[in-house]
Amino acid sequence: MLFEDMVMPASTTLNSFAHPVFIGQTMRCDKCRGRAIIFQQYSGLHLCGQHFVADFEAKAKRAIRTHRWMKGNDHIAVALSGRTDSSALLYFLNLLTSERRDITLSAITIDEGIRKYSDPARAEHLARSLGVTCVVASFRDEYGIGMDEIAAREGEACSCSYCGVLRRFLLNRIAREQGITKLALGLNLDDGAQSVLMNVVQGDADHLLHSPREVAGMVPVIRPFMDIPEREVACYSRLHLEGPGQERCPYAHDALRDDVRSVLNDYTLRHPSTKHSLVSIGEHLAKAGRIAGLEIQTCEKCGEPCSGTCPSCRILMEVTGSAA
Repeated sequence: MLFEDMVMPASTTLNSFAHPVFIGQTMRCDKCRGRAIIFQQYSGLHLCGQHFVADFEAKAKRAIRTHRWMKGNDHIAVALSGRTDSSALLYFLNLLTSERRDITLSAITIDEGIRKYSDPARAEHLARSLGVTCVVASFRDEYGIGMDEIAAREGEACSCSYCGVLRRFLLNRIAREQGITKLALGLNLDDGAQSVLMNVVQGDADHLLHSPREVAGMVPVIRPFMDIPEREVACYSRLHLEGPGQERCPYAHDALRDDVRSVLNDYTLRHPSTKHSLVSIGEHLAKAGRIAGLEIQTCEKCGEPCSGTCPSCRILMEVTGSAA
């Protein structure tokens, strides 16, 4: 099926940036005059499927090239949830590295233990269909408890922060043990812009001025989709993959992030370059940052790098009475 044959009905609203905005069949691609499937408000371009994909992949390649995120003998692992962003990232990186013998690509899937949301089988199926090795781990096997039980014991207010810390801890440990040199995350433009604005709203100058640096024991993170809007990642995924999950985590109700997302999406409708500007200023502040980072040490209990009190051990002590 040609990309041009995949045109979908126009969305009734542009206020949801979580899904691709396809346009009607009467609009034409500004590159080739074929049928357009998407309108990029920030660039003013209508694009057909072929030119949208070319534009999308060029942006991801530029991010990798600019940040020097890929080099010979790298072993890159995608943190694969089986949902839209990480699935699209695995597809893209597999396409990019398929003919490079000097780069290895794999995936790591974490089962957080969230009923009707965590689905490692879906992630494994995608990796297998692309010929990519997938390592699967779970909170229950690693920590003896899943997120549903943590939420039931501690309440849902802190679920996102607990899950984020425990998931990142486990991803890093598995990646290090597997000899991974780069851990690829499916974070997109919307994610980055929201984080910058949240730091501003909270007055968190430390995070805005924090200069990234390599830390012994921490596998470097790369974000090839950092300059690509969420809705375009969803569009790319829909064009290439069959049914990656788009469900919202039942514990994803961070009041501040939801408010920031809503305000940012509304403002971007009137000022299309807003998210790009926020991510750009975040990058500049980090590079010019005067805060080199806190003293990194090794946790005596779990052996992982940390600054101050080990966050994963602290959380596990709270919820289970024992450290990692």
